[in-house]
Amino acid sequence: MIAGLLTGIAASPWMRAALRYGAIVLAAVLFLISLRGSGERAGRLAERLETTEKINDVRRRMLEAAARRPRDRNELAERLRDRHF
Repeated sequence: MIAGLLTGIAASPWMRAALRYGAIVLAAVLFLISLRGSGERAGRLAERLETTEKINDVRRRMLEAAARRPRDRNELAERLRDRHF
């Protein structure tokens, strides 16, 4: 029964045209949905990259500050006396 119904639908030229246009519309909708998902993924990756860059900048500044720190108590006292801290 279902096979006969599908054969009848496929035999009509109007229905074949409607099925063809329906398939085209379905493909376009699926493409747009896929494109939206790709855009969201790209946005998340860009946000992650920005966060990573901020973290790396903070770490770099911390390392630079650690390189300039006094090495012992005497150097700290000398810097405090010279007001160069």
